[in-house]
Amino acid sequence: MGLIDFVPSAGVKDPGVTAALAAASTPNTADLEQKAADSIRNDVTANGLTADGLDIAFDAATATVTVQGEAPDQVTKEKILLVCGNIKGVTGVNDEMSVTAPSDPSQLYTVTAGDNLAKIAAQYYGNANDYPKIVDANQPMIVNADRIYPGQLLRIPPKTW
Repeated sequence: MGLIDFVPSAGVKDPGVTAALAAASTPNTADLEQKAADSIRNDVTANGLTADGLDIAFDAATATVTVQGEAPDQVTKEKILLVCGNIKGVTGVNDEMSVTAPSDPSQLYTVTAGDNLAKIAAQYYGNANDYPKIVDANQPMIVNADRIYPGQLLRIPPKTW
């Protein structure tokens, strides 16, 4: 996939990333970047996502996350990348992951002000009532279908009918 852009003002707060960004030009940057990477890795595992050889790095100067490893499938890979990028302050995720069982990638959609999942489902699937497909595709990151936010990047799985 390469570099995936994210909206840095959106996302969940991660104290490790916040500290690394605040100290981007200080001598402690390497230590804080490692702490940020560890914190992001904890976010990934807290969401029940795993990959063989998962390696996550954070560069405070560019506010980017680099992710390496082999995911078992395309869905897991995409979810790992979204967890890493939907963190406040992160501007991009450098995707260096591979997949054991490749399949067609999902489309990515950046939520804008006024969006809701029904509106997005109508846009992509032609039916607002298909919004649960988007919720399911973004589990466990979407806890409540009414709680998406501008700047959030979502997976939109391919239409299968």
